[in-house]
Amino acid sequence: MEKQLSVASYWIGLVSLVLALVFRILAIMGVAVWSASPASVPISYLTFFHGAEVFLLLSIASSVIAWAKLPRS
Repeated sequence: MEKQLSVASYWIGLVSLVLALVFRILAIMGVAVWSASPASVPISYLTFFHGAEVFLLLSIASSVIAWAKLPRS
């Protein structure tokens, strides 16, 4: 179970990191990013950056747990 969680969170974290970089580049160029209505808050690159941090740390933590459960000789 830990291995599946580690792999899934790694790929989700990687996709979030790529999206954060894309949105950061768009922000630097001055391109407006998703805004559904005038009263809504646009999505920032930091949203994806923080998501990438969480998922990559989850991947590391679940890998450590899986490693700790291995039988020792």
